[in-house]
Amino acid sequence: MEKAYEPRGIEDRWYARWESQGWFSPQSDAESSYCILLPPPNVTGTLHMGHAFQQTLMDALIRYQRMRGASVLWQGGTDHAGIATQKIVENQLAAEGKTRHDLGREKFIERVWAWKEESGSVITRQMRRLGASCDWSRERFTMDAGLSAAVLRVFIQWYRDGLLYRGKRLVHWDPVLQTAVSDLEVNNEERDGHLWLIRYPAADGGEGLVVATTRPETMLGDVAVAVHPEDARYQRLIGKKLKLPLTDRQIPVVADDYVDKEFGTGAVKSTPAHDFNDYALAQRHKLPILNIFTLDAKTNDSVPAAYRGLDRFAARKKVIADLEAQGLLVETKKHKLMVPISQRSDAVIEPMLTDQWFLDLTSDKGRRAITEPALDAVRSGKIKFTPENWSTTYLQWLENIQDWCVSRQLWWGHRIPAWFDEAGNIFVGESEADALKHAKAKPVGNLRQDEDVLDTWFSSALWPFSTLGWPGDTSVRAKEWKDFERFLPSSVLVTGFDIIFFWVARMVMASLYFVGRKPDGSYEPERAAIEKRVPFREVYINAIVRDAEGQKMSKSKGNTIDPLDLIDGIGLEALVKKSTESLLLPKDKEKVERRVRRDYPQGIPPSGADALRFTFASLATYGRTINFDLKRCEGYRNFCNKLWNASRYVLMNTEGYKTSEREPACITPAEKWIVSRLHDLCDGLEENFKSYRFDLVAQDLYEFTWNDFCDWFVELSKPDLNSPDPKIAASTRHTLLYVLENLLRALHPLVPFITEELWQQVAPRLGINGETISLRRYPSFESTPRPGGGSNSDIEWLLAAVPLIRGIRSQNNISPTRSVPLIIELPADGGSPVNAEIVDPYLRFLAKLESITRVPRGKVPSLTAMTVLDEVNLHIPLAGLIDAQAERERLGREIEKARANLARCEQKLGNASFVSGAPSEVVAKERGLAEKLRNAVIQLEKQREALPPA
Repeated sequence: MEKAYEPRGIEDRWYARWESQGWFSPQSDAESSYCILLPPPNVTGTLHMGHAFQQTLMDALIRYQRMRGASVLWQGGTDHAGIATQKIVENQLAAEGKTRHDLGREKFIERVWAWKEESGSVITRQMRRLGASCDWSRERFTMDAGLSAAVLRVFIQWYRDGLLYRGKRLVHWDPVLQTAVSDLEVNNEERDGHLWLIRYPAADGGEGLVVATTRPETMLGDVAVAVHPEDARYQRLIGKKLKLPLTDRQIPVVADDYVDKEFGTGAVKSTPAHDFNDYALAQRHKLPILNIFTLDAKTNDSVPAAYRGLDRFAARKKVIADLEAQGLLVETKKHKLMVPISQRSDAVIEPMLTDQWFLDLTSDKGRRAITEPALDAVRSGKIKFTPENWSTTYLQWLENIQDWCVSRQLWWGHRIPAWFDEAGNIFVGESEADALKHAKAKPVGNLRQDEDVLDTWFSSALWPFSTLGWPGDTSVRAKEWKDFERFLPSSVLVTGFDIIFFWVARMVMASLYFVGRKPDGSYEPERAAIEKRVPFREVYINAIVRDAEGQKMSKSKGNTIDPLDLIDGIGLEALVKKSTESLLLPKDKEKVERRVRRDYPQGIPPSGADALRFTFASLATYGRTINFDLKRCEGYRNFCNKLWNASRYVLMNTEGYKTSEREPACITPAEKWIVSRLHDLCDGLEENFKSYRFDLVAQDLYEFTWNDFCDWFVELSKPDLNSPDPKIAASTRHTLLYVLENLLRALHPLVPFITEELWQQVAPRLGINGETISLRRYPSFESTPRPGGGSNSDIEWLLAAVPLIRGIRSQNNISPTRSVPLIIELPADGGSPVNAEIVDPYLRFLAKLESITRVPRGKVPSLTAMTVLDEVNLHIPLAGLIDAQAERERLGREIEKARANLARCEQKLGNASFVSGAPSEVVAKERGLAEKLRNAVIQLEKQREALPPA
């Protein structure tokens, strides 16, 4: 076994073997099944901290259940990411001086597929580096033929069932990409802006009123001004007409509870074609809707001639200038506002009235068919959320849901299977011929297929069943459908709270509607019950990863971390280059470089995949966010080193030892104690895995590994390995191997690489034959009795006593190599809390004692250093062990130094400008330091007083 732990070679070797041997595939002979769906990452993507965190948790569950003997499927794959992928290829074409229109649709799609084959698997290769044990032989892609067939079937069925319709409605519009986008593709950023107060004169020549707006250019599309019905300022104007400035139109004043009387002037302009709230108001008051922008966000022919053809922000400047010239601009105020920004193009999103396809979720029919069943699945407990509070978020969204815009104005994606005739009639089918076959009337003139594609979330909504072969021939129940029956519903969905609406709810909708449905609309008997048609039984909502200071990770802030850099390490200059190369503005590059050099002055040291995984598990509480601190990752690299070194100790001390006995004899008190602690560990692990408390799993494993096994049992084993009784030595060797082998299996779901490497060397010495730890049973001791005897309390007392005795030695500057006597002053009743025959041999060895003497209470010689444990006083005589005068002088110097530092702290804390002006965390840190120094002075003085006289 190598002396030093070097993760990279171990990780590369073992992952290749795991995958090549097919050990990630479901075991067909298992009685139970377990399935997790990987939220398909974008095919354009690379592994980021959120991915790595989430996938670590999924892999831990998958490996745990695989070791429990279940037939396990982790269904992986990638999403075609319509907008992101098309943008990448269009950017490539732009570098060649071309556009997609130069190629035409068919050639452009061929170009995208070529890019996907060449560059579209980066993220799945990176997942392998993390140790993700997906069944890669079943990897799916949302544009695969099988998944595309599922999309086609679902669209056609929903259309023919009267649940999909085409209509003109307001959507989020990206004027650069010129497509509708979903809410998830929009970032609302706080920006500095203005609030303009504009006078709208009354049509009858009166003064009118003043409106407040952050978008004065849209006033050209105003159709009303709204006020609150109880606002006394405007009662006289409700129902009257106003002159719309800069136009020749008149618009009404309407009353609506939506208006906030306290915002601005209490009067708001209404532009329903370019604002979602205004659109809803227009529906309530039956107002006209006037679109004033082209698809690239320039003013159209609906505005006065002087403003036509202007970019919306150029139109804003002209509108403001003209209002001011006419004396209608009352005031301009600075104002913070939230601006919707496209994630894909960085353009400001424009609400736009366009023709789109929608899934009906709000009519009586749509709610009965799709929305209500999805609500009932969670209300009835057929789908459970962990933490449970997220079910409220799910329910509230569905209870207030809007129809789903499923169309996108792109070329890359699932093209909508609809054709239009020259009269605008719609024909839907698998092909043009199929569409005509199912048509109720003959088309007028020639047909043309819809140019749009479906929203990426549409195909993702089918992921639970399309990845398992649906819509294959379910009536035949062929061999390939065994997995469909076995793994649907899946066991748990691990995902983030930000896509509960966009993905989780939509998967529930689609699965409940389509899984098990016969052509006549009824459900097959074995799938009739709702619990057989839900896509998953549980939803575990993981936290969002933030930086060490709790800030959202962002390239522009310089606080993002590449998980692979944590695994492999990266030097400072390479990290600076990597962090700044994608930034465009010099000031952003300078800011990011300063932060990187501040946070990572030595670069990022390599930690290995296991240390990173353990870090993620340790952070996985039920909280909404987690703060990732690099130092924690370094700490778990030390944990892996500790495990490696303890394993080397065990292997060196069991060289040539082999046994076929599974259970150890547990002759010694130390053996009984450690095996009992192992039982306790495994009992807790099962409960914490079940409740998704990965942090508690990690905490228990860490404490047992570091403290119980590596620190204490390894030390306790040393005198027993050298015992003159060969039975004790042999039993201790067996227990060392037994506990380590069980511990490696317990750790494997969290740290798979190091445990596999060590297990391969430990297991054979216990007579265990197996190709991989990953298919061995997870440790469980339900049927195994705990070791008997009353030694555990003795060992626990011993483990508490040793640090106290070592503390006396340290405080009195006694060399750790020097043997000293120990006097145990018994309680007043004279009884001893521990068995001396059990405790004393270990105590002598661990505390470096030359003798142990027990005396009655009050019979202790003078000049001792004392500590107390469970009403027992532990004394070390100091006479002859230390130079009292030299120690007194040393302690005096330490006291003066501590007092001087304390004085500086108190002076700083006494400065009012420091306390009020410094950041709160800096002040708190200074106060904490002052308290530590005060305690240090007290303890040092006590030590000096306890010294024997000179």
